[in-house]
Amino acid sequence: MTPWNQVYDPFGNQWLSTFMASLPVIALLGMIASGKVKAHIAAVLALVIAFLVATVAFTMPVDLAVRATILGMVTGMFPIGWIILNVIFLYRLTVEKGWFAILQQSVAGITEDRRIQLLLVAFAFGAFFEGAGGFGTPVAVTGAILIGLGFSPLAASGLSLIANTAPVAYGALGAPVQGLASVTGYDPYVLGAMIGRQLPFFSVIVPFWLIWVFAGFRGMLAIWPPIAVCGVSFALAQFLISNYINPWIVDIGASLVSMAALVAFLKVWRPSQVWSSPALRGHDPSIGYGEPRPASLGAGVPSDLPKVNLTGRSASTSELIMAWVPWIILSVIVAVWGTGWFKGIVNPLFTWKYEIPGLHNMIMKVPPVEAAPKAEPAIFAFTYMSYTGTGVLFAAIISGLIMRFSPVRLVTAYFETIWVLRYSLITIAAMLALGVLTRYAGVDATLGLAFAGTGILYPFFGTLLGWLGVALTGSDTASNVLFGGLQRITSEQLGLSGVLMASANSSGGVMGKMIDAQSIVVASTATGYFGQESKILRFVFWHSIVLACLVGGLVMLQAYVYPFTEMVIHPAATAPAAH
Repeated sequence: MTPWNQVYDPFGNQWLSTFMASLPVIALLGMIASGKVKAHIAAVLALVIAFLVATVAFTMPVDLAVRATILGMVTGMFPIGWIILNVIFLYRLTVEKGWFAILQQSVAGITEDRRIQLLLVAFAFGAFFEGAGGFGTPVAVTGAILIGLGFSPLAASGLSLIANTAPVAYGALGAPVQGLASVTGYDPYVLGAMIGRQLPFFSVIVPFWLIWVFAGFRGMLAIWPPIAVCGVSFALAQFLISNYINPWIVDIGASLVSMAALVAFLKVWRPSQVWSSPALRGHDPSIGYGEPRPASLGAGVPSDLPKVNLTGRSASTSELIMAWVPWIILSVIVAVWGTGWFKGIVNPLFTWKYEIPGLHNMIMKVPPVEAAPKAEPAIFAFTYMSYTGTGVLFAAIISGLIMRFSPVRLVTAYFETIWVLRYSLITIAAMLALGVLTRYAGVDATLGLAFAGTGILYPFFGTLLGWLGVALTGSDTASNVLFGGLQRITSEQLGLSGVLMASANSSGGVMGKMIDAQSIVVASTATGYFGQESKILRFVFWHSIVLACLVGGLVMLQAYVYPFTEMVIHPAATAPAAH
């Protein structure tokens, strides 16, 4: 069978080809934003549109398109859906036993101020889970915690998405950096260091932005000292670790530094007025949605199961410690699960690699996307033991046994969780199918080439290309693999630093994370805000665009005014820093 060459301008008109390539994502976001089409139906319809665009407009053979779609669906379930399923399973167990109520009380014991709770949970704690697991884990965990703390569903979901930006480029123990290095040929230390000269600015900005969105400008200004401590400590650690240690542990190290700095600062500082409202300042359409909220995701409490009762009293020290045990177990296991040495032990023993017949190496990327024709591999590596979701499942089982659940109850609660998440899992599978299909069809490359034709403004629009990649695929790693090679080729043709623009792809991409449909579905699922994805998308959309444009402006300065690429980059680097 002869390999099929991707076609990037099927109509001989770049504008028309670009418009056709953008139809699936326009349709998807349009249907979700309208609020009239449920997310899982919108995802399936957008997938159908993408299939027609790929086969009819971009001449992709139907059999290749079918195989790519199936591969995408499976990829959506593993690892993305697998993580969400098991995180929500753990959360529901803690709700059922009443331990989540104690966790809520312990966080309130650090501070009753909702703004500072957001800094601790959504930004700092979320960054830890981004660094350890990535792939939807931080939004699932922080969204569930915030809803348990009493935040409104829109506040819990939307603010978790906004907070999960600055850490994304180093998520899952540096997976986006490694992916970028694999397609560009640059040393990952060089790329990690350059990203560490872009994102720290936004690690300072995002906490201020987060509280401004939640409490308004005055509400943000009233607690600027702890916001500054949280953001600056994270940014400083992010810069130092990425430039002088390695790109793999940036988020874990920076998040721990940030949490420690913030908690220590709160020992000597208190807000003059406690912000107690759990709702967004101004109009919040989610107030009272799905009351009682914890039960919306709770496993359903059988009357014969013992449950912690906090009515009229404070939790004891031992209860507070035990309430954190499931999340400590989760943190430790996820951190171990993401390390290279652990993967090196289990992957050789517990991996099933399947080359998709009729798809593997049967599609050719051609110039100008690649310098020379290159076969596109199609291998599903089922590394089931090293999946982050598997680690989360082990954490949930261990925690469930510590909480004295019977094995039978754990099994029934798990199937209840699957039923609760059924539409979300369908949505995630369809989203990933759409992303994989458009990649194999060359549809995404057509969009990328449109950005590449912007000349002197390319540093700005090249950054937005990374934003678009994450918005389409839901993953900074996938966006880097998708557009990293194109960024290098185009920047070198324009006389720009390839390292700068490859890194900008990753840095710009983090701002697309909050609007990708997959993340929005994860957020709505974690907070029990089912069927309200349109409200979440409208809430975060303009924040995503404005922040992405700010990253683009910074990259323009780096390209033409402050040539950071001329500075000595990471001491462990072995590849040239600029071209």
